Amino acid sequence: MLHSSQRLGTLIGLAALLVACAGSAKLARPDTAPAEAVVTELMTKPLADIPGKEALLIRVDYPPGAVDPVHRHDAHAFVYVLEGSIVMGVKDGEDVVLKPGDTFYEGPDDIHTVGRNASSTEPAKFLVLLIKKPGTPVLIPVQ
Repeated sequence: MLHSSQRLGTLIGLAALLVACAGSAKLARPDTAPAEAVVTELMTKPLADIPGKEALLIRVDYPPGAVDPVHRHDAHAFVYVLEGSIVMGVKDGEDVVLKPGDTFYEGPDDIHTVGRNASSTEPAKFLVLLIKKPGTPVLIPVQ
C-alpha cells in the first residue's frame, strides 16, 4: 500500500510523463503550413524614357517547401534563378522547372498559378526585375 506522500509522488510523475508525451507528440507532428517566401527589394529606378514606369529589382528566397499563393503582377516580370530549383507556371501555360541560370517571363495580364520551391529540403533563390507603374504592389492576390 502506498503512503500519501508516495501517491503524490506517483501522481506528479504520471503528470510529468503525460506532459512530456503531449509535448513530444506535438513536436513530431509536421507543420502543415507551407513555408513563405522572403522578398527583398534591391533597387527601384524611375525609367525616364518610359513615362509612368519604373524598374523594381527584387530577390526572392524560397525556404524548402515554399509555395506562393495564386497571384498576378501588374508588370512585366523577368525571373532569373540564382540557386536551387523552382517551379513556375501561368494560367493556360505549362509549368516549368527552373534551375540556376534559367529564366522565366510573366506579362502584366498573366495569372501566376504555380510558384514554388521544387525541393522540400533545399532552399532556392531568384531575382525578379519588374517593369511597372510606380506605387503598384509587387504582388496582387487572385482568388
